Amino acid sequence: MVDMDRFTDLLDYPMYVVTTAADGERSGCLVGFASQCSLDPPRFVVWLSKANHTYPVAERATFLAVHLLGSDQKDIAGLFGGETGDQVDKFSQVRWSPGRDGIPILMDVAAWFLGRIGQRADWGDHVGFLLSPVDSDAMSLPRGSPLRLSDVLDVDPGHPA
Repeated sequence: MVDMDRFTDLLDYPMYVVTTAADGERSGCLVGFASQCSLDPPRFVVWLSKANHTYPVAERATFLAVHLLGSDQKDIAGLFGGETGDQVDKFSQVRWSPGRDGIPILMDVAAWFLGRIGQRADWGDHVGFLLSPVDSDAMSLPRGSPLRLSDVLDVDPGHPA
């Protein structure tokens, strides 16, 4: 078996909070597996763990909101990464407003976009959700200052990966 840990330990990618809603249920989680994957048309993919509370809600949803956190927003990352929606209403602890289809849009983040789910792909313990942006907002954030994996290594996950 190939030891990928030596390679992935060198990565320090941005962290996101992904939120969604379906059938009157809201959910959100901290996500490290996400990337722009097309320029024209613009597309973005996020991978959600099948073990996460957000995954079954996202399976029923039409949209996902992807929120980019600033390096000073570790508290939001801790809430969405260290707590589980099975036990905690995360949205009672943050400012948010309902977007399209009731998708929670976090108010105090560096940037966000709402994407229509186009395809879902099972890639092992995570499922990829291909998103087509339909709405967005971004404030000025100095380049290189989003919250990164190295900033949240001490957050104990609400669910195992």
